Amino acid sequence: MDEIQLLKVLENDPRISTADLADILNVKEQEVVDERTRLEKEHVIAGYHTVINWDKTSVDQVSAIIEVSAKPERDVGYDKIAEKIGHFDEVSSLYLMSGTSEFMVFINGRSMREIADFVGQKLAPIDGVTSTVTCFLLKKYKVEGTMMEKEHVKDERMLVEP
Repeated sequence: MDEIQLLKVLENDPRISTADLADILNVKEQEVVDERTRLEKEHVIAGYHTVINWDKTSVDQVSAIIEVSAKPERDVGYDKIAEKIGHFDEVSSLYLMSGTSEFMVFINGRSMREIADFVGQKLAPIDGVTSTVTCFLLKKYKVEGTMMEKEHVKDERMLVEP
């Protein structure tokens, strides 16, 4: 079975049936079940997620991206700081990156105040964190490859006839 093809299909549509996967991969359904189970156990498949457009619900939600500068620790680098940041429930994603900051932290809250309190009371005091920059998301156009609005954009190109 082509593991990469299986992963790409699941990445595009995690709800696809085992029967459809078997058809696409030209294998038996049990092979798909066994391979998917193995990939989940090995944490190659780390989770299945649903993209929700919270703007279309009655739930108040504010999202922010926080750049975090930090000093690495001897023998563990940034891993210990990342572990501390990642354990907070407010953190939805955490990345070590190159550039002007070491970490990019994505969080969600009910208000700007809640996010500000998180930064000031939980994130900034972590040993090794030297500074933070908080950017609030104003509008989400595309999330995890999914356009958040399904409205058709009018094609404003001029018709050219030969």
